[in-house]
Amino acid sequence: MKYKRSIVWFRNDLRIRDNETLSRAVSQSEDVIPVYCIDPRHFEQTDLGFKKTGDLRGKFLFESVQILGSQLQKKKAGLVVLKGFPEEEVPKLAKTCGAEAIFFSEEVGSEERNVETKLEKNAWAQSIATESFWQSTLYHIDDLPFPVSQLPEVFTQFRKAVEKMSEVRAEQEEITVIPFAEQAKPYVRPLDYKDFGLEKLPSLPSKVMRFDGGECSGGERLKSYFWDKNLLKTYKETRNGLLGMDYSSKFSPWLALGCLSPRTIFWEVKRYEKERKKNQSTYWLIFELIWRDYFRFIAKKHGNKIFQVEGIKNNGDSWRRDSADFQRWCEGKTGVPFVDANMRELNTTGFMSNRGRQNVASFLVNDLNIDWTWGASYFESQLIDYDVCSNWGNWMYVGGVGNDPRDNRYFNILRQAKNYDKNGDFVRFWIPELASIEGFDIHQPQELPANILKSKRIELGKTYPEAMVEMEKWM
Repeated sequence: MKYKRSIVWFRNDLRIRDNETLSRAVSQSEDVIPVYCIDPRHFEQTDLGFKKTGDLRGKFLFESVQILGSQLQKKKAGLVVLKGFPEEEVPKLAKTCGAEAIFFSEEVGSEERNVETKLEKNAWAQSIATESFWQSTLYHIDDLPFPVSQLPEVFTQFRKAVEKMSEVRAEQEEITVIPFAEQAKPYVRPLDYKDFGLEKLPSLPSKVMRFDGGECSGGERLKSYFWDKNLLKTYKETRNGLLGMDYSSKFSPWLALGCLSPRTIFWEVKRYEKERKKNQSTYWLIFELIWRDYFRFIAKKHGNKIFQVEGIKNNGDSWRRDSADFQRWCEGKTGVPFVDANMRELNTTGFMSNRGRQNVASFLVNDLNIDWTWGASYFESQLIDYDVCSNWGNWMYVGGVGNDPRDNRYFNILRQAKNYDKNGDFVRFWIPELASIEGFDIHQPQELPANILKSKRIELGKTYPEAMVEMEKWM
């Protein structure tokens, strides 16, 4: 159907390249109005006492929306920025400017779906059509070898099936010019970082990777990692690193907000394999994209269960809800150096390595026995690469209520530290008060064997010297 005018409502698809929602709106409309709506609910305080979207995550989002606006200008268009509930503000704008349709990308989280449903209802009430598109995954939902209701509960079964029977679609053709509705210009609202709950944009310390939001930065990272530094060839060997810019791809922040399309990454891997090298590392990066797909399809299958403490396994609730212990975990003051260093990195940068995430999550749920949903909520607030499906799917997994075929996924922190931070460089960087302790001894002050930590935990949150003394009682 051809529309005289349409609105493109941007959500977690803040890009122009390989954006089917935008492409379809341009092809089906005489002119379009690109819109982003700042939802104040995303910046409210949670029941646990921190903002739903923290400063670092808000900063990355703000930058990504800014860059989207500048990218649209290069295509002879502009970005209309609204503030309020999208289900109300977007149809209101459509009515005001005479738009006949609203195009948007589908989401699967319960909050996001609720907004979609209300927006469609409000639009239809005003005789405004809506068209939605699935585009957040590598494999399109319509190309799966089974309906989502029959999605395997074990990742390996899913992966083998899609690798054998599904194909990754080609990217959307490049958009050269966007027919922008001139009448929309009076509705263009200046972008203000205060709208994203940011009183002051935080600065980062030196010697850590700076993540700048937006499609341009995502593309630059892809080019740098694959082609300039030629790091894809060793991805599998280095991806469990902890320090530095280049031990892993770090594409996840741009994937989370849709500044990078997973299909763009996939086809760039294929080009790399053809022009440079094909090996386990090139496959492994695609493997990780398939994991990301899996969690999104699991969220689609199970709905609200992924947010409930019982998870998709319907396990009983036996969790502790100790606010003091949880707060010390959040602040990186548990007294376990490897855990604390990772949490301090998260709080400072909005990012944490995959290895770090598994360890701090395991420590919270297995050693402290604290409600896994508390950890998931804190990650939601802090992570610049927060993705509702990957975040809650991974936390369910570690909490033993998700898609892990094993009942318990326990990480021995001391053993993990020995394997991945043997010389203590990571802890030394993030906990400078321990810098004088040489080598692996930096991990020793408060680390207890798992059986002792579970049965006779030292009092967490003490200073490191105090914890050392108390630990000697149990060793």
